[in-house]
Amino acid sequence: MLVFIDDSGDPGFKIKQGSSQAFVICCVVFDDNLEAEKCAVAIKELRRALKKSDNFEFKFNKCSKPYRVKFLETVKSFKFRIRAIVMTKENLYSDELKNSKTSFYNYTIKTVLKHSSGKIKNAKVRLDGHGDKIFRRELLSYLRRSLDDADKEMIKNLRFRDSGRDVLIQLADMIAGSINRTTQKGKNDKDLYLDLVKSRKEDIWKFK
Repeated sequence: MLVFIDDSGDPGFKIKQGSSQAFVICCVVFDDNLEAEKCAVAIKELRRALKKSDNFEFKFNKCSKPYRVKFLETVKSFKFRIRAIVMTKENLYSDELKNSKTSFYNYTIKTVLKHSSGKIKNAKVRLDGHGDKIFRRELLSYLRRSLDDADKEMIKNLRFRDSGRDVLIQLADMIAGSINRTTQKGKNDKDLYLDLVKSRKEDIWKFK
């Protein structure tokens, strides 16, 4: 089992100063390695068809509407599962989470993994590798401490990946962005993108 994780939004709470209303962590779960490879090839072929270089990165916030649609239509036929958590910041009251971006980010990842209802087992987990080495090391340490003995059977190993080189991390980014878009009022494409991959949804948890 392979699990690719990325986020959408930001972990800040200064909403009036521009922080996002919601923060999303998305897990894209492949139960079969070959299916993951096929999906990766299809994304690379789409990149070529769009006449983009091999260094082009699909990122929801940087892609146009037509590119988002083409991307999601390309991947929707592959067998993966979407598990995600949506943190609506106005519903959170913990001072620690509100005052520390690192604590909030780490807690959100831990929560979506810990409450997987047995749907993630013996998985190789791949995370978007943004942030410095200290941040990444602290996150790995936090997850190891936070997941109890029973949960350790869920994760075989954790690794960080460069999203610019890993198209399946890009897949997680595009779906995380699609989920976050559903929380944004006044957008005429609010539900368009997630609807394209609705057959892949397993659980999108609106945390309260």
